[in-house]
Amino acid sequence: MKNVKTLLAASVAAASMAIVAAPASAEVSASASVASMYLWRGQDLSNGSPAVSGDLVLSAGGLYGGVWGSSGDDSAGQEVDYFVGFATEIGGLSVDLSVWNYVYPGMAASDNGDTFGDLSEVILGLGAGPVSLTVYDNVAGDNGYMYYTLGYDVGAFSFTAGGTDNKDEDGNYAHFDVSYAYNDNLSFTFSQVADEDVDDDLKFVVSYSLPISM
Repeated sequence: MKNVKTLLAASVAAASMAIVAAPASAEVSASASVASMYLWRGQDLSNGSPAVSGDLVLSAGGLYGGVWGSSGDDSAGQEVDYFVGFATEIGGLSVDLSVWNYVYPGMAASDNGDTFGDLSEVILGLGAGPVSLTVYDNVAGDNGYMYYTLGYDVGAFSFTAGGTDNKDEDGNYAHFDVSYAYNDNLSFTFSQVADEDVDDDLKFVVSYSLPISM
């Protein structure tokens, strides 16, 4: 989108120190986006409603940290994600390791959504040329799961296969996405879940994003 509150606290503290003591070469970037639905891992979280999102990122020397917010999904409401990570390249292999914490301010504490550290993932991304592999490890809370994606880019097209590995095997499913980037701002995505127990209607998403000058 769980017990690693200590790790998260340390990560966010490190990001805060980077902000305070950031060198002159540090870069700040931001963007705003609107999409015809909130597509998340093959699922329509907004129940067909448009979703508005934005982010603010500070980066320096491969380190980065920031915040991402969305109008949220149909059941959990507004979403705010905090993240910190490090990205580099080793012999042609890109490596990106980050920690993300997902907060839903409108949810009750009993729903494990409004407290920092309740919903968290450690994410490892690897890339070589047009091929990418990303592993998401849920590290907080009781609903442990893993999520994986395998991607391949060809020109303006990108193909992504994703799958879950839940403790509750009945919750596992796979999906396949095809996206086309018309330009740097406008993109189109088709997404299909391959499991009749999950919403398996073919989904079509139009999204438009704009960088914000800082």
